[in-house]
Amino acid sequence: MTPRFSDAMVLHPLDHGFSANLNEHWTIGPKIHGGVMLALCAKAAREAYAGHAGSTFEPVAVSADFLSAPDPGEVRLTTTVRKRGRRIGLVDVALDQGDRTCVRAVVTLGEPEHRAEPLLSANPVTALMTAEPPAHVAPIGPGHPAAAINNLARGCDIRPELSETFTESGAPVFTIWVRPKDEPVDVLFALMCGDISVPVCYAVGRRGWAPTVQMTAYLRGLPADGWLRVACTTTQIGRDWFDEDHTVVDSAGRIIVQTRQLALVPPE
Repeated sequence: MTPRFSDAMVLHPLDHGFSANLNEHWTIGPKIHGGVMLALCAKAAREAYAGHAGSTFEPVAVSADFLSAPDPGEVRLTTTVRKRGRRIGLVDVALDQGDRTCVRAVVTLGEPEHRAEPLLSANPVTALMTAEPPAHVAPIGPGHPAAAINNLARGCDIRPELSETFTESGAPVFTIWVRPKDEPVDVLFALMCGDISVPVCYAVGRRGWAPTVQMTAYLRGLPADGWLRVACTTTQIGRDWFDEDHTVVDSAGRIIVQTRQLALVPPE
């Protein structure tokens, strides 16, 4: 049976929050994928906010600090509504496992811009990537170099271009096409895809676990169904720290999610 991303986002109400179960299908190696946790925090905030006043706000910004890497299994999400405004809401979320706090997130809720054309959009993805993956770009699956550690591929069709390109300034650009299996794209899936690439430090020969310390995601619109195109790049890879940016574009060519994260460079 194909794992469904929507099943990973199921929340069970508790006093002051929710519980959820993140199983082995949503891991990179043995640990839960950071983008999945960010999306789950976003949903917990949305549900906590809507539960008080029936709001239809979406998580337009999620700022998450990753404190500890949880194992597959049950997690608890404690939510605190900090602000209720006409256009903006704010919710704090703590994702815990056992006695450990694994993620602390601040979620800004509002209406994403999806009904009108932007005044300006410097979209870096549409000129770089076709709307659907080319025939030579294989999905992660049996025999693929990433299959051994990327367990998200059981529930997602993930098609990375294995040969990265480089900008004029020398920055690597990784490109990935992705969509869920057996269900449509939604806001939470798009937020998760803001962390879908292999770490950009792979481009300088640093491979291995590159833990994210902090990540901020912006939801710019509601995604159309179909393939999401993701371009991932960086500004600087240091000896200890690197930054990584994702831009997620939907099948209609609109920017849906932007993320930036600060992570640790794997040792040599």
